[in-house]
Amino acid sequence: MATELNPSNWDDVYNTEVENFETNGDEGEVWFGEETVDKMLDWTLENCPGNTSPYVLDIGTGNGIMTVTLAENGYDPGRLVGLDYSEPSIKLARAVANGRGHPSIRYVVSDFINGTAPEPVEGESGGKWDLLLDKGTYDAIALSGKSDDGKTIASRYPPKVAEALKSGGMFLITSCNFTEAELKEAFGAPELGLTYHSRIQHPTYTFGGSSGSVCSSVAFKKN
Repeated sequence: MATELNPSNWDDVYNTEVENFETNGDEGEVWFGEETVDKMLDWTLENCPGNTSPYVLDIGTGNGIMTVTLAENGYDPGRLVGLDYSEPSIKLARAVANGRGHPSIRYVVSDFINGTAPEPVEGESGGKWDLLLDKGTYDAIALSGKSDDGKTIASRYPPKVAEALKSGGMFLITSCNFTEAELKEAFGAPELGLTYHSRIQHPTYTFGGSSGSVCSSVAFKKN
């Protein structure tokens, strides 16, 4: 497995961010920027509104800013869970959530690829999620190369997403490394039972006669 996905590397990053938070209140880096968080929030408010009381899992939560943002916009904190396999990341996320007045958001140290998704209701096994969020996690996993069986680690991620969703559940992913077409190919495979639902428009650019987007956000719905 490549070093980019080695937990110790992420632990070093988040240990530093925990120290910064404890010293000066710095909540840490927001991956892809606040504008992307706002766009994902707007999509979630429209397609999985808080008044429906959804269970939401943020995969690769980092500093937990996505879950905190949802809690600040009417989502039940007790139904929000942030997952990360870096323990210092979870420590930072809890500190940020507590500092923002949302101590009931649950944060879990877990390896989503090699383990199972946490249950929506703590202590009740077998539950599925209404909404899964990914902001850069699939990008990081894609850096990990191949496993012992010769398959890419990233290829194991879409089935895990599909497995964790309930029927009718939604998955929203934002990536800076994959195009919209590539995300549709990876997560829209027929055997997964995920159907393309919608996309988020991001700023575009033109270079060498070709146009593209700074990042891609695509949503899928579980059949």
